[in-house]
Amino acid sequence: MSDEEEFDYIAKIDTEPKGVGAQLRAAREGKGLTIEQVAAATRISSRHIENIEGDNFDALPGRTYAVGFSRTLAKTVGLNQDDVVAMVRAELEHESEGQRSATGLSGGTFEPGDPNRAPGGRLVWFSLFAVVLLLVGIFFAARVLFTPGAELPSLTAEEDTAGQDSSATQEQGTQDAAAPVDASGQVVFTAEGEAWVRFYDAQDRVLTERTMAEGESYAIPADAEGPRIITGRPDLLAITIGGQSVPKLSEEIETVQNVDVSAQALLAREAAGANGSAASEQAGTGE
Repeated sequence: MSDEEEFDYIAKIDTEPKGVGAQLRAAREGKGLTIEQVAAATRISSRHIENIEGDNFDALPGRTYAVGFSRTLAKTVGLNQDDVVAMVRAELEHESEGQRSATGLSGGTFEPGDPNRAPGGRLVWFSLFAVVLLLVGIFFAARVLFTPGAELPSLTAEEDTAGQDSSATQEQGTQDAAAPVDASGQVVFTAEGEAWVRFYDAQDRVLTERTMAEGESYAIPADAEGPRIITGRPDLLAITIGGQSVPKLSEEIETVQNVDVSAQALLAREAAGANGSAASEQAGTGE
């Protein structure tokens, strides 16, 4: 290799984008696309695209979204999707190792005789209180056992009461299951764990986009036309229509997008699923 070729090779290395985010940004700019144009084409918010191009993966909702969004961006700007995903995973693993190392350096171990790590006064008082409760319980138990004429509760009566409660619960459950779902009821999504969601209408107007915490609910506005959803954790989103539960969009961890979540569409999905199950059972029995 001549001196001139070696100089060109070194210059190419120095100017080549470093990091997966820089490569995605360079590819986007090479195609003459703005962040807003890519966001409109991929339905990924501009803020997430900026974080990915800046290698700021900690700002994304989670590892699944970092990998999924990066794959979509790579496809849009013409990069190899598998190579981009591999670099993103390596970057995430590197960040995780750095966090573990920092935690290991800052953490300490319990040393005998360290007054700062000795049990506090609250723990001592709580222990004494527990001992007193135990002694009181033993006293009353001995009093019941050794007092003449002490009567034991009727086990038969308790069993009868338990049987009645169980029958009432089963009857109520049957009535709830038989009650039809009101198609005009409001659709409510409730998170059973942390899940990123994006709700929008038929005109691509965003209704809400956020990471829902466990127990948090979102009600689809009654005036929303053709409401739809994008999420990577449909298995964590319980759905009710008018207060009655309907099946989730999926029981698996997968990305669902452009799914109609109006009451009519959800009930149609439920009916289609029920018909499919009935057909499978009929085929299995040979009827």
